[in-house]
Amino acid sequence: MNRRDLLSAFALAGLSAEAQEPAGPPAASLYIPQAHLVEDRKLLQDFMEEFSFVDLITPSPLRITHIPVLIDRSAGQYGTIHGHISRQNIQAKAFDGSQEAVIVFRGPQGYISPTWYQTQQAVPTWNFAVVHATGKLRPVTDPKALHAFLARLIDKFESYQGTDYDFSKLPDSYVSPMLSGIIGFQMQIELLEGKFKLGQERSEGDRQGILKNLQKARGEPSLHDLTESFYKRKA
Repeated sequence: MNRRDLLSAFALAGLSAEAQEPAGPPAASLYIPQAHLVEDRKLLQDFMEEFSFVDLITPSPLRITHIPVLIDRSAGQYGTIHGHISRQNIQAKAFDGSQEAVIVFRGPQGYISPTWYQTQQAVPTWNFAVVHATGKLRPVTDPKALHAFLARLIDKFESYQGTDYDFSKLPDSYVSPMLSGIIGFQMQIELLEGKFKLGQERSEGDRQGILKNLQKARGEPSLHDLTESFYKRKA
């Protein structure tokens, strides 16, 4: 065996051994300074429940889909996320149970002016809170399972609005074609990351200034205002 063949054999042996080793935990998906790191699992799961309209991000195919999801806290170490997308969405190819995906839960965000601080020298910043959940997407195609998921999802948000809408009263002739047009997924969370950049590391005087001024700060337009302005533009 010549030197080149010997080196190739070592390389192949290394690759084979690496392939046989169990995969480690997923790599972190975002930069989090220690001051902004949140690891309280209940707090993170409460946040996910509250801000459950998410960004579903997959690397192959590289896609981002914006959807509502449900969280089952009791399934797995960190919980399991359930959701669905259109079958026409190419992202469904990522529901193979092997590649990692990231689901991003976003809370409120806003500009923080240095004039709000008690500290004399300061620069502007942007405060926000996010939770990233990483895991592998597995498909859910059984019509009964999809129907049960949609019923839970709809019930959650209808209960927020206090309506009397009842998804179960819709006839199968209407619901079944809709179910055939979607594909569900479940993702057991393998890594849960919380980044809460809310000025918590600043002095008490600065924190009180943030709270006082955020009450009257100009924020983003409400969904009502955005929708109304868009309707007028389209008219």
